[in-house]
Amino acid sequence: MKYKSSDEWFKQSDYDFKSAEYMFKAGRNIYAVFMCHLSIEKALKGLYTDILKANAPKTHDLLYLCSKIELEPPEDYKKFLETLNELSVPTRYPDELSKLIKQYNKSRTDKIMRSTKELLLWAKQLKKKQ
Repeated sequence: MKYKSSDEWFKQSDYDFKSAEYMFKAGRNIYAVFMCHLSIEKALKGLYTDILKANAPKTHDLLYLCSKIELEPPEDYKKFLETLNELSVPTRYPDELSKLIKQYNKSRTDKIMRSTKELLLWAKQLKKKQ
């Protein structure tokens, strides 16, 4: 069975993170956060295809993807993955847009952006080891 290559997954991951950076610069913070989640999701799916040589599951659950590939991230990365998981639905389908916009101010979003970049670098290092 043919599956999307890990190189393609990581290419899309980089594209999504670049989109997050553009959204952040434009002050579209909740979309920046959403794109951070998507970027990490695609990087994990890239690792999934490298490790299991199979199609990645159609899921948005980052911790589930880690468990399927038996990836045990360092504790701080695991906590960040939990945070991103919790943000996945509200940033896609906000209950109250103005409340979410206030919640994800520049400072909070910048922290998420930096953590995402760090986690992506870690995932790329793992890919090189495959």
